[in-house]
Amino acid sequence: MTTTPETPQVPARPAGPASPASPATEVGAQADYGVLRWLVAATFIVILNETIMVNAIPRLMTEFRVDERAAQWLTSAFMLTMAVVIPITGWFLQRVTTRQAFGTAMAVFSTGTLLAALAPSFEILLAARIVQAAGTAVMMPLLMTTLMTVVAAADRGRVMGNVTLAMSVAPALGPAVSGVILHVASWRWMFGVVLPIAVVIALVGLSKLTDVGETRPGRVDWVSVLLSAAGFGPLVYGLSQLGGDSGPGWLPWTALAVGLGSIAAFVLRQLALQRVGAPLLDLRTLRQRPFLIGLSLMSVAFMAMLGSMILLPLFLQNVHGLSELETGLLVMPGGLAMGLLGPRVGRLYDAYGGRPLVVPGSIGVFVALALFTRVDAAMSVWLVLPVHVLLMVSLAAVFTPVFTVSLGSLPPELYSHGSSMLGTLQQVAAAMGTAVVVAVLSARESALLADGVDQLSAHVGGMRWGFGVGAALALVVVVLALFMPGRVAGDGEQVPAGH
Repeated sequence: MTTTPETPQVPARPAGPASPASPATEVGAQADYGVLRWLVAATFIVILNETIMVNAIPRLMTEFRVDERAAQWLTSAFMLTMAVVIPITGWFLQRVTTRQAFGTAMAVFSTGTLLAALAPSFEILLAARIVQAAGTAVMMPLLMTTLMTVVAAADRGRVMGNVTLAMSVAPALGPAVSGVILHVASWRWMFGVVLPIAVVIALVGLSKLTDVGETRPGRVDWVSVLLSAAGFGPLVYGLSQLGGDSGPGWLPWTALAVGLGSIAAFVLRQLALQRVGAPLLDLRTLRQRPFLIGLSLMSVAFMAMLGSMILLPLFLQNVHGLSELETGLLVMPGGLAMGLLGPRVGRLYDAYGGRPLVVPGSIGVFVALALFTRVDAAMSVWLVLPVHVLLMVSLAAVFTPVFTVSLGSLPPELYSHGSSMLGTLQQVAAAMGTAVVVAVLSARESALLADGVDQLSAHVGGMRWGFGVGAALALVVVVLALFMPGRVAGDGEQVPAGH
């Protein structure tokens, strides 16, 4: 679909003038909110798989005879696939109904999950993760755009708090869930358990879901899709290989150059397409200062969170010899605390705005990751528990207000582009964080080994530097939080904190 610059692309799930989902005609209709229930359930189960492999990495490294750099791609490839597919969903969600989008996403995800459960090799498992991610990538924008369409502005904080359970708590609980499964069964059952749950949610959801909005014809710019893939993939690969001792030294820098060049070309093409009204990602969203700050804050926060999450199981299992079950149980309280706080944080946002939550939360993230830089082999594993809970609680205080303020600052016609951009950069940032932290760990460990340090001490030294990267990123989050507005009105105009 081609439009003029004055009529940018409509949201993926807009409510028509006469639609019962329209806030203008039936603000806060409970029937509309019911649509979100099944979308949230499905989004929770598919996003859970984003980090479910983290706890299994030590076992998979042994079974498939790969190192940390290769094994982390089971998580990074998942995130990168989502980053490439999410922008396409703006076009896809316009062309199909809510039920069709939901059914397609769950069918693709379930196919990837089945393939992963049966994977005979590391390469097949990696391919299965990519298929899983393609289905997951549809669910996130579908949920967020539907929420922004059917939920009244006055209720968005509360509803977004509940949605946080799927968007943020699911990846936090991934290692805990996998730890329990790995204790009693093969790693394949991480997918064998998820598959029937996903199928049941898909079947029940299809029978209960109602369509929101109307479908619209449109087209996708495949050149932009190729440029985004050629940008994000090599960028993360190059970062993951920096400091490595395998392969030619020029390869990481070449990959970084290709990635950055492709991303620059992608941005230029979106600016050109905006003049004819059909960009893959409408960069006019960045003209809204709250959205730009929120996008930057969320991206850096996810870099810190996912990068640190991949280190913790390695520390607990490789250094302290904990089992996957013990590791999962140790990190479970933090994930549960994050989930239980989600709705409460949403209500606090509705009452007081975002700043009383985001600023202390960002400081808490920094303190937690700074404490993790002091890990050593003699440290009691029980000290990890309160620090991890502090990290998860602090992230809960950050994510809900930032999501709400960022998307709420946009005009309705840019909701789909805003949710796609948030989802895309969130995944790219998480993949970059994972790659950078593992690269720093490996490089520091290799340097210490070359200096004659024993294997265990070198491994711990690498982890300290890896957590140090997370702490440095968290400091950036604190700075960005100071510039985040308190709240925005439903029409996209900023409202001072406390109003």
